[in-house]
Amino acid sequence: MKRVKFVFVVTLLFVCSTTRAQFGDRLKNAAKNAAENAAVRKTEQKTDQAVSKGIDKATDPNSYKGEKKDDTKKDEPKAKTSNADNEDPPANTKQAGKSSEPQSVKSLEMAYAKSDFVAGDEIIFDDDGSREKLGEFPSQWDLISGVAEILAINNEKAIRLGGGTSIAPLMNNMKEYLPDAYTIELDFYNFEKSRITGGNDWYHFYFCDKDKRAVFDISVHPGHDDKFFRVSWYWKTPDGEERRGAEDVKNSPTGKFYRMSVSFNKRALKVYFDGVRLINIPNCAKASNFYVHSYGNSNNVYFIKNIRMAKGAVPLYDRMISEGKFITYGITFDIGKSTIKPESMGEINRIVELMKENPDLKFSVEGHTDNTGTSANNQTLSEARSQAVVDKLVEMGIAKNRLKAAGKGQTSPIADNSTDEGRAKNRRVEFVKF
Repeated sequence: MKRVKFVFVVTLLFVCSTTRAQFGDRLKNAAKNAAENAAVRKTEQKTDQAVSKGIDKATDPNSYKGEKKDDTKKDEPKAKTSNADNEDPPANTKQAGKSSEPQSVKSLEMAYAKSDFVAGDEIIFDDDGSREKLGEFPSQWDLISGVAEILAINNEKAIRLGGGTSIAPLMNNMKEYLPDAYTIELDFYNFEKSRITGGNDWYHFYFCDKDKRAVFDISVHPGHDDKFFRVSWYWKTPDGEERRGAEDVKNSPTGKFYRMSVSFNKRALKVYFDGVRLINIPNCAKASNFYVHSYGNSNNVYFIKNIRMAKGAVPLYDRMISEGKFITYGITFDIGKSTIKPESMGEINRIVELMKENPDLKFSVEGHTDNTGTSANNQTLSEARSQAVVDKLVEMGIAKNRLKAAGKGQTSPIADNSTDEGRAKNRRVEFVKF
């Protein structure tokens, strides 16, 4: 009996030892596989980086400084900066202690201040990319063909489209969601000609009827001698006649983003690039839906970001008379900052004109945020943004005693904060008469 027990114990110890060794081997193999996968991913990132010359660590998720696990820090106010897209300021900026705003941003502000583009005042789609995960498919879009993913450029998230890719906004009714009057805005990357592998690469922005037949198409051809891009367009009249046009957008160097703004009102179509109107079609067929297509074989050149669709705008004065205030979504800011974006200048210019035409008007400028982040941070952020708007209006000639800043934070939502469109509606500036 003792011998049997002895044999049993020895056998048990052997089995346990073997199992433990096998388990240890499995752990080692798992760690090895994880390391190999990480190395592969690292190599892919480095390869993409090399191909994407001119993009600031575009394909390295670790390079995106805005990616934080703690969402409470996302909207934390930061020091004001007018340095668009985190680009290095040019050599001709002012000395320390004074404004260091790049001249290019000032030029953009002037262009937008002269622009007649009016952003829609009822948002139906909004994607600033702030809630997206790097490396994933953009959650607010539908894939029609090809491949798309979220990457970071100049520390800002953008949608990368592979060659031959088509994506469409994810809507409840994918065939018919554009109203009789609408605006669409987005930023696209003007890539360098040297980075094109096929020779014929461009963006297509298709506006289609409910049967997916194009009634209007904007084609942007980047990389023309690295100093401008070419825009060509096709449209149908309401009775089906096909027409075309084309023009170069001068003084538009490659390696940066440009904003395209589309305005449609019943049959009148206008398209702007960085606030300057390029296309003005008085008689165009109405579109029902919209999608983006990358034409060509190059895979690391097409990037879009900051996409917004809205129903057509109501004149500011009409809104103010009916409600004693008006809400504007045309004044936008850098994510988590109080820096006013250049494309806001068109709306700010209209407010200046309204106040100059009505010298008795006085406004409380009230900033509102969504509920992303902490209540305290959002309160501070909204106060800074309200003051930034007041400062800009005063700079443009409005008497200081006709304005006051009031940050409201996240305390007064007008839409559901659980949806992207709801959060976009809650991020607003209100002008309230006093």
